[in-house]
Amino acid sequence: MDVQQFLKHWKRRLRWKRSWLTLGMFFLVGMASWVLYATGSFTHAGDSPIGAVRSTLAALTPEDDERYKEAITTLKRLTDSKESYLLKSYVCGEERSQLGLQTPEQLLNMQMKHPNWLLSLSANGEVTFTESIDDLSPACKEKAVFGIDGSSNLSLFNGTPAKDNVIRTFFQLNIKHLESSLPRDTVQQLRKGIRISDLEEYNSVLSTFSDYAVEETERAMTRP
Repeated sequence: MDVQQFLKHWKRRLRWKRSWLTLGMFFLVGMASWVLYATGSFTHAGDSPIGAVRSTLAALTPEDDERYKEAITTLKRLTDSKESYLLKSYVCGEERSQLGLQTPEQLLNMQMKHPNWLLSLSANGEVTFTESIDDLSPACKEKAVFGIDGSSNLSLFNGTPAKDNVIRTFFQLNIKHLESSLPRDTVQQLRKGIRISDLEEYNSVLSTFSDYAVEETERAMTRP
């Protein structure tokens, strides 16, 4: 059995769950809009830059809000221009680009425009804004491969599975349970490397093989 056929079942499960989550989100948004309209509190936040910023701030979690306040405090202490960068941090991979030399006022405006970006100030005075993106980086979409490393861990590799190519390690696999439960072709494909090209495939592989994690299988064996 080809590994892609084996994963189709898991993809269908993910789509089914995602459909229900999407339906639930539409329901909640609809209810919230109706309440705001009924109480006369509805405003067009997107009609102005200030409204857009306020809308984004309102969506921040308490942790993000605290980080935002700390970032604003840090930027207000700056007295001269700083080299600045944008780091796009993906589920797999990252990209770093230069924003150039910016004054404290420009940096402050940047942070206020993007309050969910995480700011960091290096020892040499460089400012980095980190944007978290729920997707695979373009490089990962081209080369990322799931496989097994030398310690029987499910790992993500940059190209063919090899010690020097590990991008990220997830969990240790129960190899005996894996080999006795899955089709031989699927196990062989995992050892050779399973290519992924999008977030759906990434989540599908993780969902499939998480059932064979050492801790997961140990818990299953001890259940009454």
